[in-house]
Amino acid sequence: MSDVPTQAPLLSVAQITELIDAHFPHMTGRGKYMVIEAAGGRQSRTRLRLNERNLRPGGTISGPAMFSLADFGIWVAIIAEIGERGIGAVTTNLNINFLAKPEARDILAHTKLVKLGKRLAVGEIEIYLEGGSDMVAHATSTYSLPPK
Repeated sequence: MSDVPTQAPLLSVAQITELIDAHFPHMTGRGKYMVIEAAGGRQSRTRLRLNERNLRPGGTISGPAMFSLADFGIWVAIIAEIGERGIGAVTTNLNINFLAKPEARDILAHTKLVKLGKRLAVGEIEIYLEGGSDMVAHATSTYSLPPK
């Protein structure tokens, strides 16, 4: 995660996971494919566990799987900062560039919110293979935030 000044998140990783489980139990519950590893300071680190449904023929991670992880990463960063209201945040734009052909391993998204306003949040997402140092995808996203 980058050098953005850290501040205590409104919700902890455990609280965010519980909140998402309550609304979207298929995503983060025990044995599911999305994992929140860190959140706070307008950032998040999320993981997509390797699963055969996320592989393309030839054994590489699919583009839709990386797209989903990028979208999940920014959503988690938003929830950490604005709390339960963030569950109602929705994607208005997500642009992704695939930079490398990722082999079959877990992938990690490092997300940074570059703007968190009253109505919109904008984030940048870097996706890496577990244990890798080169980005395999880069995304930017804008979310519409629900009113207070």
